[in-house]
Amino acid sequence: MAKISGRLSDFVKYDDTHRTSGQNATNIPIDDSHIHHDNDITAKDLERRIRVLCWVMTSPLNLHKKALHVKNTWGKRCNTLLFMSSVSNLTFPAIGLNVSEGREHLTEKTILAFKYVYEHYRDKADWFMKADDDTYVILENLRYFLKDYNTSDPVYFGKHFTNPAKQEYMSGGAGYVLSKEALTRYVMKGNDSTVCKQHGPNEDVTMGECMEKVGVKIGNSTDALGRSRFHCFIPEYHLKGNYPKWYYSFSVNDPQKGTESVSDYAITFHYISPEQMHVMDFFIYHLRPYGIYSGEQQLNGNR
Repeated sequence: MAKISGRLSDFVKYDDTHRTSGQNATNIPIDDSHIHHDNDITAKDLERRIRVLCWVMTSPLNLHKKALHVKNTWGKRCNTLLFMSSVSNLTFPAIGLNVSEGREHLTEKTILAFKYVYEHYRDKADWFMKADDDTYVILENLRYFLKDYNTSDPVYFGKHFTNPAKQEYMSGGAGYVLSKEALTRYVMKGNDSTVCKQHGPNEDVTMGECMEKVGVKIGNSTDALGRSRFHCFIPEYHLKGNYPKWYYSFSVNDPQKGTESVSDYAITFHYISPEQMHVMDFFIYHLRPYGIYSGEQQLNGNR
């Protein structure tokens, strides 16, 4: 059996499990797409009907360290995928906004990013998702959640927070998604400095303030059992309850822990390393327990 080096490149490029004991242990790239027979008719139908534009907050330093792994994993399932940076990169590609890097410029960067999206893509998508370059998004679950909502309503969804000043907002790291009407109001009305702040470090709080002023509602994203869909930490934190103290006072819904606290159709997790991006992709889209099928698979007779 081939020695496992533990390198990310070995994990994502090679697979020795198809080799018998009599074969040479050579690193041969494996294309296992032919052995997956999932019924994705419903997911593909939602992909056509519910168009999601994803824009990812990144920087020149993180473009190939982090953003590349978004591009190679969950990002490819967006209807449209954009990377927003301070410097243009035509080959990646990344869109260069006229803003400096740094936390103190996050609000301005967010405003410019949504303005760019509105001016160039507002008619090419129905919902508009903002994520960081260490956020992992399960697009199929996002579309499933959004299918019951009207994009002409002024609403946005995410991990619901409230700060000590009682300002409600959505966690920036967990990602948030705007309806087309919310995008329109944010860009057309929020671009006025007398209405919304145009600068500052806490873009998610500033976004919450602005959304309230332009008449965009905060939507409830918990499932029918009250379980969370958007998550601002890695999965382990939510399973074990390893939350920092501030999380208990900021979270609108009382923080819970364990598998019963996370929705079966979770949408996002945050602080996902480049390596974890590929691990999550593997567990969600490739690993299958033999002999256990979903209700839909059984109904359609798929293996």
